Amino acid sequence: MEVKTDIFHAVADPHRRQLLDLLRTGEKPAGELVEHFDLTFPGISQHLKVLKNAGLVKTRRQGRYHYYRVNPSPLRDIHEWITQYEQFWKGRLKKLGQHLGEAE
Repeated sequence: MEVKTDIFHAVADPHRRQLLDLLRTGEKPAGELVEHFDLTFPGISQHLKVLKNAGLVKTRRQGRYHYYRVNPSPLRDIHEWITQYEQFWKGRLKKLGQHLGEAE
């Protein structure tokens, strides 16, 4: 049984973020992805498994090859979470600007 991985955990690792960046341009076989890293094939496979368990990538098998592609839908949760903090910081910076304006 596959355990679902939290999307925030999945994108926390720089290798997994780089894999998503590589897949953003289109579907690629695992062997092609390995060429971009100083990691072994099993190491990349583990990262791809985490991304797949989080729903961030989908796979297609053709013969003995596995092809991976981005599934952007779960990234919406990350975007919504970050947007809350963007609004928070805009408000804080506005108050800071007002405070500095008053100090002059």
